[in-house]
Amino acid sequence: MRALKWTARHPGSLLVPGIPAGVAASALGLGTTTTGAALGAGALGMAAWYRGHPDSFDALIAPRVRAWRRRWWSRYTGARWRDTLLACDLVTTDRKTGELRVPRILGVTSPSPSIDLVRVRLYPGQHSQQWMDKLLVLADALKVERVAVERVKPQVIALVVERSEPFTEVIDAPEMPWDSDAVDLGSLYLGDTEYGTDWCEGLAEQHLFVAGATGSGKGSLAWGPLRGLAPLIRDGIVRPWVLDPKRMELAKAEAFAHRYAAEPADCLTVAKEFVEDCIDVQKRLAAQGVRKFTPSRETPLNLLLVDEMAALTGFAEMALAREFRRLFNIVGTQGRATGHSMLGYVQEPTKDNVAMRDLFTVRVCLRVTSAGHVDMTLGDGARQRGALADEIPNDVSTAGIGYVIRQRSRVPMRVRAAYVNDTEIDELIQFVTGGPGLRVVA
Repeated sequence: MRALKWTARHPGSLLVPGIPAGVAASALGLGTTTTGAALGAGALGMAAWYRGHPDSFDALIAPRVRAWRRRWWSRYTGARWRDTLLACDLVTTDRKTGELRVPRILGVTSPSPSIDLVRVRLYPGQHSQQWMDKLLVLADALKVERVAVERVKPQVIALVVERSEPFTEVIDAPEMPWDSDAVDLGSLYLGDTEYGTDWCEGLAEQHLFVAGATGSGKGSLAWGPLRGLAPLIRDGIVRPWVLDPKRMELAKAEAFAHRYAAEPADCLTVAKEFVEDCIDVQKRLAAQGVRKFTPSRETPLNLLLVDEMAALTGFAEMALAREFRRLFNIVGTQGRATGHSMLGYVQEPTKDNVAMRDLFTVRVCLRVTSAGHVDMTLGDGARQRGALADEIPNDVSTAGIGYVIRQRSRVPMRVRAAYVNDTEIDELIQFVTGGPGLRVVA
């Protein structure tokens, strides 16, 4: 009965004896030459598919082959899986019979070469929090880089197993479409995810918060969105307001920014103007009876980019810092409805420095220097669920790598921002200001 149940749960196992039997039957019925030719043609066709159109092969065939191989030829099988969970104290015992209960794997998928998604059935009395407490131990036992966990449904969890570093190459800068209609404000390309898909976030009705130590790649998450928005900036549908107290990362944005400031007093003036514009739009939309903001030349989307936000809200003179916090709180609570979004960048995301961090709807944690900074940025328990941003090596090759929270499952997802170099920043300036030498996408 146990064998029948196992076979019913794994119908693909019938292929193991079925394929050799089919080959033998074909050899007897059609001859070895015909059978060999058919097998060779099939193998040649698969090889041609892989070489001729690797994208579709990777999307349709490779994940299934990877998943099957890892499901049955790794630590996810039989005694190896049982011993792994025993070593991590993730099994339970039936109090009546004394039977050892090992959580069963329901299935494995491998969306990318570096990531496995393992669905596990828990026994009554177990819960996902027990697994969260053992993630570091489980990662070592499975001999993988990282493990995260999400609750799929009652008594079913999914383990996100990072077998190797998914980001080994620099990601090209976002392209600049020529037409404004080609830009989707609800899904702006920022880079890649660990699953091999595009990392996209919306900027309309959203606020973006990026925390990361020096050299972690915050600049790419400032210039990348601006490149994606280039035609809208050029056509006056998006207006950047830039506060750059460091006078370094966003200095070139002065060439096309609607308003730019570097001195703290000037930054305060621009922030006040931004809030005043927000209140004016509120009044105008209320008078028109409009409940949803739509970006246009008459009512543009306003983006307030604040580099080194802590320099204004935490390190400035007390009176200035207090006023900056008040203004940013207004933008965070009221700006989304009127098309006034805020993009904040900070090295140390403590409450003393960035008291309004919880008002940001999209938060990214790049490499940080303290484990506590992870939860400060992504929310309580983010590091326990697998966002190990403090363990990202301090090396130029890891710039742009970090974590975001998947909104539906609340599970940390590893991402990498597309890198924007000085030449591509100059292209953006030329594009927006109408200069020569553009490289755009039709």
